Amino acid sequence: MRLVLAFSIFVENTYILNNPKIEFGELNQGSFQQLLRSEYSAAKKVIIVDENTHDHCLEYVLTSFEELADAEVMLLPAGEENKVLEVCSQVWEALTQYRIGRKDLIINLGGGVVTDMGGFIASVFKRGVHFIHIPTSLLGMVDAAIGGKTGIDLGPFKNQLGVFASPKAIYVDPVFLGTLPEKELWNGFAEILKCGLIADSALWKEASNIRSKEELKDLALIRKAALKKQSIVDMDPYESNERKLLNFGHTVGHALEGFFLSIEETIGHGHAVAIGMLIESRLSFKVGNLSEQQLHEIEETLGIYPMIQLDNEDQIDTIIGLMHNDKKNERNEIRGIRLDSIGEGTVDVTYDPEQLKEIMKSCFL
Repeated sequence: MRLVLAFSIFVENTYILNNPKIEFGELNQGSFQQLLRSEYSAAKKVIIVDENTHDHCLEYVLTSFEELADAEVMLLPAGEENKVLEVCSQVWEALTQYRIGRKDLIINLGGGVVTDMGGFIASVFKRGVHFIHIPTSLLGMVDAAIGGKTGIDLGPFKNQLGVFASPKAIYVDPVFLGTLPEKELWNGFAEILKCGLIADSALWKEASNIRSKEELKDLALIRKAALKKQSIVDMDPYESNERKLLNFGHTVGHALEGFFLSIEETIGHGHAVAIGMLIESRLSFKVGNLSEQQLHEIEETLGIYPMIQLDNEDQIDTIIGLMHNDKKNERNEIRGIRLDSIGEGTVDVTYDPEQLKEIMKSCFL
């Protein structure tokens, strides 16, 4: 059966979305092995993992594919605080020692930090080495591995260094979700909710009714969210217009992550984005057309994510200061997304720092 969709083709369980291919289902039952045997039979292979995927996912991949018997394994330290240039430099030095060339293959096996960082490492080494993503977290499956963004952090500023570069393929196998602690599933769920809020009211409604961690592992839901993101990316690959919608909640969320990194504490990406969506929804209600009824619906759904508590207004000023270095900004203005209704948003909206501060005070103090 073939069904032509906007910017995509559906063939059984595989979606061809311009470039790359995204395949959903069991990794050892799909096209991954054939790709290794055909296009990369003579290539050197490198698998990038972090400490978590090294312990919980790597053995499954190595024992399932004899083509990876001689692969080099690069171990990254786990955690957002290690998504930095110094770690990348160590990997580039190792790739040089292994004499990795542009037609060799890097396989990024991990969550959002690994796919962001591994994609960046591959895309700039010798001006681009082929790479594949095998996301192992829900966040990676529905967001980080999708869309061709690579990046690392610069101090407290999220993803300040990066390029647009597409992997050769993305393989989404929910078997890896069984290795995750429950809080990581809910971290990924925030990005599913975001896709519904900005572009798909039906997806929002479906996701809003989810109450158990087992429901978060549903392949059909994962597929819907991943393809919704990819469809937006296909319209605007380099984020000049529609793709900016995907940043809803991230203007505040990235600043929260940076703030916690600066005080040597952590907050999950999805948790930070969920809080960011709540604050940006309240701002949308204050300055736009978002109805009070829909705002209450959003607040109730996002209430599953604990609100953070800060000590004083100075910390809020610090967070707003971090927003001034957001990648979406123009003319020294904080730019973000205004949610007009559930399923629709407007890009390039200027955020008033004083309005942001008042809303954040009501949430954080």
